[in-house]
Amino acid sequence: MMQTASIADNISDILVKIIYFTQLRRRVLHENLHRAQEPGFTPQDMPVREFAEALNLAVAEHLQNDRLLFQDTPSIHFGPNSTMDIRPVVDPHAHTLLRTDLDQYTELQIRKLLENCLNRRVAEELLRQKCGTYLGFLGEVRRTDDQPSQNSPTDSGTAR
Repeated sequence: MMQTASIADNISDILVKIIYFTQLRRRVLHENLHRAQEPGFTPQDMPVREFAEALNLAVAEHLQNDRLLFQDTPSIHFGPNSTMDIRPVVDPHAHTLLRTDLDQYTELQIRKLLENCLNRRVAEELLRQKCGTYLGFLGEVRRTDDQPSQNSPTDSGTAR
């Protein structure tokens, strides 16, 4: 019985981390679109594969040793109380497109935003079904019967 509760808590922790990661990624991708015309701008992205691998390793550790252990990576630091510090990384493919084909660059950023939005919605729905709550925006947990605010603030700052 204790193991079931542990698994449920671990699933929630992972889903919250995914939601938070997608919030940060949305912010970075929006910045890529808004700053594309600035001279010397270098597009960035969140370390998606690095994050996915960190989650995979944590789940494998849980399955093998019955504990959820997040290991730091070069761009991601897992802190106490489920905190994370994630640094964006340079996106060389987007940088090349920005210099050579602005239309393809814009399409790439939009595709990434759509993918990110889907990932976030799936994680929010899974968390809602599991707990009856979801993260409306960074730092706010709402009951599912609450209506989301039309004027929710955008995310700012570094992940902590």
